[in-house]
Amino acid sequence: MGCALAALAAGPAWACPGAGPEPGGDPAAEVAAPGGPATSDSDLKVLRINPDAAAPGGTTTVHARVLNTGPDRTASPFTVVITLPGGVTPEGPFLPENCYAFQNGHRVRCTFPAGLARFRTATALIPVRIATAVPAPSTLAGGWVAVRSDDDRNEANNKRPFEIRVVQTAMP
Repeated sequence: MGCALAALAAGPAWACPGAGPEPGGDPAAEVAAPGGPATSDSDLKVLRINPDAAAPGGTTTVHARVLNTGPDRTASPFTVVITLPGGVTPEGPFLPENCYAFQNGHRVRCTFPAGLARFRTATALIPVRIATAVPAPSTLAGGWVAVRSDDDRNEANNKRPFEIRVVQTAMP
């Protein structure tokens, strides 16, 4: 996946890998460990964002957003896994393009390249369809967004739940 597509999926906060340190950033964070690959003291944190409400049979989009709280830019790729609540199915296209559904559509996995700078975010956009049999109004709980990276030093903030509100008619 090219940097332009990663920027599209991640939004304006994405920093293209290899573009150099952020203004005021620490160039020492870019230095490789002696005799080995680059290492990073980064902390990836999943941010909670509930999708917009949708009617039975309608669609909404899960925004799986991850923030690097630093202090370093990530030196390794990271993976985001979205677990969908019952009553919804993923419906592409997904962003980034490398996302794919697995476990009978119950989960979606996306990978992002190394290079996410401190205080920057990356977002996977996963459109989902609400089953027509889901009652309205109701709330579909049991959705989760999780992130995994070899660089991440704090796993306590790597998973967050989300809910989808189901309404009688689609909201504007």
